[in-house]
Amino acid sequence: MRRFTSNMLGVERGSIPLFSDFEAGGPMWTGTGPREVRRYVGFSEAFRDVPIVQVTLNMWDVHHAANMRAEILSENVTPEGFDMVFRTWGDTRIARMHADWLALGEVSHADNWDIG
Repeated sequence: MRRFTSNMLGVERGSIPLFSDFEAGGPMWTGTGPREVRRYVGFSEAFRDVPIVQVTLNMWDVHHAANMRAEILSENVTPEGFDMVFRTWGDTRIARMHADWLALGEVSHADNWDIG
C-alpha cells in the first residue's frame, strides 16, 4: 500500500484519442503482428513525487471478424507526466481507440517548507 505523507492529495484526469486508423488505412486497422501506440500525457501541475496513474479504455471500435487482443498501461511515470501505451498483436484489427486516465498523488502546499 502506498501512503502519502502530505495532507494535500492531487487528482487529475483526462481523456485522449489514441488513434483512428480506419479512414487512413493505418497499421492498427490493416496490420498484423505486434503493434504499439504511445502518447505522452503531461499533467497541468507537477506532483511532489511520482503519482499513481490508472488508464482505461473508454471507446474502442474493433473489427468483428478478428480476435480482440489489447493491452493498455502507463509507463515512464514522473511527477510531470507519463506515457500511455496501447498494444495489440496477431490478427486484431482496431479502427479507433480512446482512453481515460486518472493520476493521484501528493501536491505541494504552502505549509510544505524545504529547510535544506
